Amino acid sequence: MDRYVTGALIKSLREESGMTQQQLAARIDVGDKAVSRWECGRGYPDITLLEPLARALGVSVAELVAGSDVRNANRSSNMLRARLYVCPVCGNVLQATGEAMVSCCGITLPALEADPAEGEHEVRAACVEDELYVSAEHPMGKLHYLSFLVAVSPDRVQLVKLYPEGPAAARFRLAGVRRVYAYCNRHGLFYKDLR
Repeated sequence: MDRYVTGALIKSLREESGMTQQQLAARIDVGDKAVSRWECGRGYPDITLLEPLARALGVSVAELVAGSDVRNANRSSNMLRARLYVCPVCGNVLQATGEAMVSCCGITLPALEADPAEGEHEVRAACVEDELYVSAEHPMGKLHYLSFLVAVSPDRVQLVKLYPEGPAAARFRLAGVRRVYAYCNRHGLFYKDLR
């Protein structure tokens, strides 16, 4: 593990909570010298203390182990920052409203990086009444195909799963769509901005 609880974070969270080193030590049943050593970087809390320490400081163990204050101060979310993940084992498609640690089938998944849609990955979008029709001139064979199309607006992410030998097209609710994505099973994620 290349990251662990930092003394600076423990001190910051302790002070934010209005606790002294002695009060924190009493809450997790250790000596106040131990808390002082942690905060000065001369030692680390034992792994058995992580859960009680996190609870005493009002954070999760994951936040504590991250080594920096990662508590969510976000009061609203913009879906245009959504991140997509695809499991290489089962093909599961996962979406988060921002950066996240996502895992599937025991694998930590990296967020997909999107390239501009061009060439065989060019994506077309046309308004048809109150819908957005998204299509691509992409092979849809059994070994090379578009796996899914996504339409993203500030308040929603719409995903349509595609299948080999089916059409490389989907209809989405128009509702302010600003970006569309196409995921090629061989070449990755491609995007096209609409506005």
